[in-house]
Amino acid sequence: MVLVVITLLADQASKQLLLGYLKKAGAVVPVIDGFFRLVIVWNQGVSFGLLGGDGALPPWILSAAAIAVCIGLFVWLRRTDRALTAWGIGLVMGGAIGNVIDRARWGAVFDFADFHIGRWHWPAFNVADSAIVVGVGLMLIDSLIGDRRRAP
Repeated sequence: MVLVVITLLADQASKQLLLGYLKKAGAVVPVIDGFFRLVIVWNQGVSFGLLGGDGALPPWILSAAAIAVCIGLFVWLRRTDRALTAWGIGLVMGGAIGNVIDRARWGAVFDFADFHIGRWHWPAFNVADSAIVVGVGLMLIDSLIGDRRRAP
């Protein structure tokens, strides 16, 4: 549960600081020319803009789904004895709750990290999205190698 809180605090603090900074500095701030910049993007979909656009689901539906997933993950967390899985669940829960808070505050998720090469852009994302991706990755790695480590 500590990792959930740390992830949530890092996500919300980064969003608060960067939103204030970007509103003053301009909506786009180059960090590494031709590769990385800070932007203001309001994501009405799920992670990395999936299910967004004109037909985006209402924020309360996405938030309800995220909360339901967090409840399931919490039950799994209480039952697991696997460290990688527990770390992964903590990161996913912290990220999901961070994005739920954004939807409650602003009706959309604030994304700010924009990586690009030329005209190709990875969808803008934030700390919560990163935590979710890393968390899922840890759970997948544990599911692939965890049984091998435990085999007699």
